[in-house]
Amino acid sequence: MLRARLQANCTVLRLSDCESLGETGANEEIVLADLADAAAVHAAMAGVDAVVHLGGVSVEGPFGPILQANIVGMVNLYEAARKQGARRLVFASSNHVTGFYKQSQTITADDPPRPDGLYGLSKAFGENLSRLYFDRYGIETACVRIGSSFTEPKDRRMLATWLSFDDLHRLITACLTTPVLGHTIIFGMSNNAVTWWDNARARHVGYQPQDSSDPFREAVFARSSTPDLNDPAALFQGGAFVRAGPFE
Repeated sequence: MLRARLQANCTVLRLSDCESLGETGANEEIVLADLADAAAVHAAMAGVDAVVHLGGVSVEGPFGPILQANIVGMVNLYEAARKQGARRLVFASSNHVTGFYKQSQTITADDPPRPDGLYGLSKAFGENLSRLYFDRYGIETACVRIGSSFTEPKDRRMLATWLSFDDLHRLITACLTTPVLGHTIIFGMSNNAVTWWDNARARHVGYQPQDSSDPFREAVFARSSTPDLNDPAALFQGGAFVRAGPFE
């Protein structure tokens, strides 16, 4: 969903994945690289000015793949950025960094992480790693704790966490273009009436969401039942992630 939108942000859009991305479009380059392969990541970063990092394992699962893609891969990426001279990154963190806060709470970026699984834990590591590379090397990073980015909210939880594709692009654009980014944690959400996250710490970025989950509220309520507050997925912000199976 971002591939076409990001064309507006650059002269040349270099895309990378560990699997085929299809044909190269106008003003695009494709460099295949596994995040766990330091040499490949280093080569892919040559000549890059800024990075929108969306790669890695995006769901809860066994630790091995999460370790390689989300932890080793992050170290490889930031080392490549340091060596190749990239000065700004937008890192796709996750709301699952704070999944064990209750839905009855409103939190800020200053509240400590409470990850709801290995996936959320890996994203917390990424946020700390990016902080180290800012403090030590001056590489600016926006850690965007993406909520739920879909065409429309699927359930009652997403009325609070929904982030439209256009607002996601607006947020990335704000992070890439603000004069001074520093190291910033931003909650990735649209202008939803119900929210658990206070984005006041990121006002210097200038993100102004234009979409909202509110027009979908009646339809979501009509097709879903009242939450069972004995179910941890209805109690905690991480939803179903908080009751995932045992770590393997």
